[in-house]
Amino acid sequence: MKFVDYVTITVRSGKGGAGSVHFRREKFEPKGGPDGGDGGPGGSVIVQGDPSLYTLLDLRYNRHHFADSGEPGGGSGKSGKAGDDIVLRVPLGSVVKDAETGEVLGDVVNEGDRVVLAQGGRGGLGNTHFKSSTNQAPRYAQPGEPGEERDVILELKLLADVGLVGFPNAGKSTLVSSLSAAKPKIADYPFTTLEPNLGMVYLGDWRSFVVADIPGLIEGASEGRGLGHQFLKHVERNAVLLFCVAADSEEPGARYQTLLDELEAFSPHLMAKPRLVALTKMDIVGPDLAAEWVEQARATFPDGVEVIPVSAVARTGLDRLKERLWTFVEQERAEAE
Repeated sequence: MKFVDYVTITVRSGKGGAGSVHFRREKFEPKGGPDGGDGGPGGSVIVQGDPSLYTLLDLRYNRHHFADSGEPGGGSGKSGKAGDDIVLRVPLGSVVKDAETGEVLGDVVNEGDRVVLAQGGRGGLGNTHFKSSTNQAPRYAQPGEPGEERDVILELKLLADVGLVGFPNAGKSTLVSSLSAAKPKIADYPFTTLEPNLGMVYLGDWRSFVVADIPGLIEGASEGRGLGHQFLKHVERNAVLLFCVAADSEEPGARYQTLLDELEAFSPHLMAKPRLVALTKMDIVGPDLAAEWVEQARATFPDGVEVIPVSAVARTGLDRLKERLWTFVEQERAEAE
């Protein structure tokens, strides 16, 4: 399935039905009073969160959504039928914006969350509502209110607890596959990951969290270079950021700082998120030089940065990494509650 995280659609709600001008016509009731019914409301266009969806692909190929209008009222106080609503299912994490103003209309985070994109017009009142002691036979009713039409932007920001950030070939996809049951595409060339991959990490004792492999960044990604810039938004919802730096990097600390600068240029509030560094590909160093290699690498990082050496291939350091990530995830969930 193709990963689509941004679409623009056109929505239009239905017009309300007109109220009825009608009078009772019964035998022996030559002057029956007004009994015109109300018009039915127009249908609305609504988005609703669905946890079974992971992409906005369906909406990319179906961009126009027009709800039905309400039917006019009838005699004997009969109300017109309401127009059917259109409910568009979207993945959790979808942000809804007005395409013209940029105003955020809503944020779909939980299953069943709803955001009304276009409210259906109200039905007009029938003439029975306008009867009074001075006007016992009103010959007018309200027209239905018009519907709304607008262009709407739907932008998906993945709901994952941990976001992996790193340069191409930093071992992110291999790490995700080792931490979870995910099966991302892995190969030895730049930009193997062309779209985010999600994996569920289980620690036992009913503990679990979701990790997202974000496509590799390059220097200047926040300015639109490479592939990673279009996916930087997905790290905005993560509880913790895991920076992946390959152990064979010439200056691991400098690589980390470049990644940090790109995130800050994209969104300064990302700097407030807790972060760890996974020193990946430790299997290429060998067990004899591992301790010395890690010490030299740690010396290149700023003070206070926690660096955890791991090897997804040899499956070393993974348990410690998962426990440290869980500490931050658990704290974030407690604060959210």
